[in-house]
Amino acid sequence: MSAVETKSAGDDILADLNRAFSAFKETNDERLTQLESRLGADVVTEEKLARIDHALDDTKSRLDRLALEMSRPRIGGKLVDDHSGREHKSAFNHYMRSGEASGLKALEAKALSRGSGPDGGYLVPLPTEREVLRRLAKFSPIRAISSVREISGASLRRAFSTTGPAAGWVAEADPRPQTNNQQLADMTFPAMELYAMPAATQALLDDAVVDIEQWIAEEVQTAFAEQEGAAFVSGDGVNKPKGFLAYATVADASWSWGNIGHVLTGAAGAFAATDPSDALVNLVYALRAGFRQNGKFVMGRRAQSLVRQFKTTTGDYIWSPPATADAGASLMNFPVVEAEDMPDPAANSLSIAFGDFERGYVVVDRVGIRVLRDPYSAKPYVLFYTTKRVGGGVQNFEAIKLLKFAAS
Repeated sequence: MSAVETKSAGDDILADLNRAFSAFKETNDERLTQLESRLGADVVTEEKLARIDHALDDTKSRLDRLALEMSRPRIGGKLVDDHSGREHKSAFNHYMRSGEASGLKALEAKALSRGSGPDGGYLVPLPTEREVLRRLAKFSPIRAISSVREISGASLRRAFSTTGPAAGWVAEADPRPQTNNQQLADMTFPAMELYAMPAATQALLDDAVVDIEQWIAEEVQTAFAEQEGAAFVSGDGVNKPKGFLAYATVADASWSWGNIGHVLTGAAGAFAATDPSDALVNLVYALRAGFRQNGKFVMGRRAQSLVRQFKTTTGDYIWSPPATADAGASLMNFPVVEAEDMPDPAANSLSIAFGDFERGYVVVDRVGIRVLRDPYSAKPYVLFYTTKRVGGGVQNFEAIKLLKFAAS
């Protein structure tokens, strides 16, 4: 599909999305009118609203997939413009197709690479690694909005100020009293091993037309993204990253460092019957202004389906569809990030997050993706044991707030 055709398709899908949301608003207004008449909402209206809501989600998914296609660069020559890069690409391609590893052995020995060889696998070329990480940023929503740090060791260790530096005002000739010491927290984010094992037939590998690097990137993207997405949200930190929902939470009025503050919806497993959107306003303003400027909502499809029905006192809907094909939906003028690993609304669930995730959550990538070719374990298929090391955790407990579906 050409760039012009892709743009045209994006415009068509965006138009479908806007038509679906217009129908959604009209049907929801009809439902609210029926509720206000005290006769109750008609079953047919409820079913129609549910169908349109499902159509909205499907159309938005189509738009997301098209945005990925529009931003997908070709792998190959343009990124590999130096001799060593071309040499690595050629040796890796030869290894993937035939199992001959002498070229890669020589290259990694020359680079003094540790952990390479038959036991640890071989590093993929840099363009392939970039493509895998780029795809992960599209498919793994938390990675896309968080701070990402590359490391060459086993973990990222950093000090973070929990109180900020002490300071004060003085006149030019006044003595400078000693200030209180800055309170620092020592935080460590280890990189854990994540793996995928795509399989191929020898016929596929023998086909010279097949781009092996592109095939590897496409095969591992979904497996890596699904595992990462779940871990960044709710991972327990044991052999995986620690998700922001796995940390201790407290009522925001009692917030302290090491905990994540939450506010209440006012009803168990639901929003309050009266002025339900007030909980979202409270959530937004629980965040300090410095973080709120880059704030984003993170929620799953079920939670988004609920907030899509809310209106302001002037009758305007607080959820808005994307303005352009490469944009996202917004809620109260803040971007909405749909993360399927967020829990559905239920009693005491933490189903909606709001925060500056770039400052609040860090993703740690150890440089290098390795592939080990295994032609023996699943004959006649060839397995490619592909590994990367990734970690993650909350780095600033002030920057993320949660909405708890509870009355108290």
